[in-house]
Amino acid sequence: SSSSRDEVLQDKRARILSRGLPKQKPIEGVKQVLVVASGKGGVGKSTAAGKIFLLFVQSKKEVGLLDADIYGPSIPKMMNLKGNPELTPKNLMRPLKNYGIACMSMGFLIDETTPVVWRGLMVMSAVEKLLRQVDWGQLDYLVIDMPPGTGDVQLSVSQNIPVAGAVIISTPQDVALLDARKGAEMFRKVHVPVLGLVQNMSVFQCPKCKHETHIFGADGVRDLAKTLGLDVLGDIPLHVNIRETCDSGQPVVISQPQSDA
Repeated sequence: SSSSRDEVLQDKRARILSRGLPKQKPIEGVKQVLVVASGKGGVGKSTAAGKIFLLFVQSKKEVGLLDADIYGPSIPKMMNLKGNPELTPKNLMRPLKNYGIACMSMGFLIDETTPVVWRGLMVMSAVEKLLRQVDWGQLDYLVIDMPPGTGDVQLSVSQNIPVAGAVIISTPQDVALLDARKGAEMFRKVHVPVLGLVQNMSVFQCPKCKHETHIFGADGVRDLAKTLGLDVLGDIPLHVNIRETCDSGQPVVISQPQSDA
């Protein structure tokens, strides 16, 4: 019958498609992988990611941080790390460590002023090496700081390793929210649970008069979270201390743990 032929064709198509997808292979020594992502650049994703890593450390977890932004690595500066990784006898790179976090980044392998002028396949190869050719030790969590967008790196990571969940960072601004929504929908399509959204640069408080101004809009991320049926994991204010401490490699969670920021 026509229906039975359709079922056979659908089954055959599913088998062919499944052959083309890479098999997910866990990273040795890593219990859980989390990704921190944003659809748009410049929304403070790496800044927010740094806070998440340090909170894990404060809860007595073994944490690793992979900076997957090949073109614009920022984690070396934010984590106050310089130098090249040493090699183990098995020819694996040893992550650089600070604040109890094992870090790996393209920024450790090239001069900080050298641009990476590579095509997509070379970028994918570099991400694979940063994932697989690193001696991560025994980690409770490996947190991957993703580049902006919904391209090759995001798809490759999602399809090649088991990812426990994704956190989406956005400002309340409409143009940022459009891309944040695309990011959340992309992870859903590749069957990665979206754990929730973080609203960054949510409010600016004048240091003199304490008046609060919503420079990028108010509650945009909260409205998007309701639309997508997701949780808002927290708000991060727009504060000069956050910028200064990130630039100096002394994250505010460590340098000013009692501050509002």
